[in-house]
Amino acid sequence: MRGTIVRRSLAGAMALAAAAALAVTSAGNAAAVGTPTGFGAGTTGGGNASPVTVSNSSALLSALRASGPGVIRVSGMISISGMQDIGSNKTLIGVGSGSGITGGGIDVDGVSNVIIQNLNFRDWADDGINVQDGSTRIWIDHNNFSNGYDGAVDIKRGSDYITVSWNRFFDHDKAMLLGHSDGNGSQDRGHLRVSYHHNWFDGTTQRHPRVRFGNPVHVYNNYYDGVGDYGVASTVEAGVLVEGNYFENTDSPCELGQGSSPAGNLVARNNTFVSSGSCAVRGSVNGIPYSYSLDSSGSVKSIVTGGAGVGKVA
Repeated sequence: MRGTIVRRSLAGAMALAAAAALAVTSAGNAAAVGTPTGFGAGTTGGGNASPVTVSNSSALLSALRASGPGVIRVSGMISISGMQDIGSNKTLIGVGSGSGITGGGIDVDGVSNVIIQNLNFRDWADDGINVQDGSTRIWIDHNNFSNGYDGAVDIKRGSDYITVSWNRFFDHDKAMLLGHSDGNGSQDRGHLRVSYHHNWFDGTTQRHPRVRFGNPVHVYNNYYDGVGDYGVASTVEAGVLVEGNYFENTDSPCELGQGSSPAGNLVARNNTFVSSGSCAVRGSVNGIPYSYSLDSSGSVKSIVTGGAGVGKVA
């Protein structure tokens, strides 16, 4: 079954962005702002749990591992090492525009119902955010990712029902991997359903995303600017719908296969290409099972640059 598409005007989107800016101010001591759309719909994180504000690594790690629902407010840049686990039913949210995590990353490992919002991730030594081992109902929203070692947002090992929205990626190579190896089909088939929308890929190199096995994977209303190697890659047994995106100064917007991975399927429609190549396409993709608002691709550059990243929660 194909999802219902509601087209949204530029004026309407700008009005939403203005309202979101007001929401950030009022939400300074509250939980996450907004609600996820796409496959991650229904994710509530820590809900209305009393917020805990942390400003150093020991307090952060303790809050991440605490039992029960939690809303964790990160104040300032906190340095951690390695990949640190977050528990189920947690909201991890940055205070203002200057808060985040550096040096290490967040491991969303075998858990459910997690929101990560409004954080700067910098200089991670492994991944910025790693979602794995069957994690479900995850929303990664309005973060900045820069200058890390490996993937900024990697999703793998049977994880499912995830939305990655309104993030900005810059000064970085490998943005987003979906499915970690060609040999993991027994765990990944029927899972890895992810919605990527309104993200800003600002001069990054590859994996926007690079997909294995997930079908359908929905890549819509993202802005790709100056992508160095390739935008989206559909590989082994994947089905990717690339819809309503704006590609600028991007020689290879969509590819089939990557490295030693064989080609998957990819459907491209209603995209805008400016000083860019075109999308390689192949086969068909499973229908999108949810309703969604689709901005006109010609308006996506303005909408995304005005609304993506830290400090612009929507």
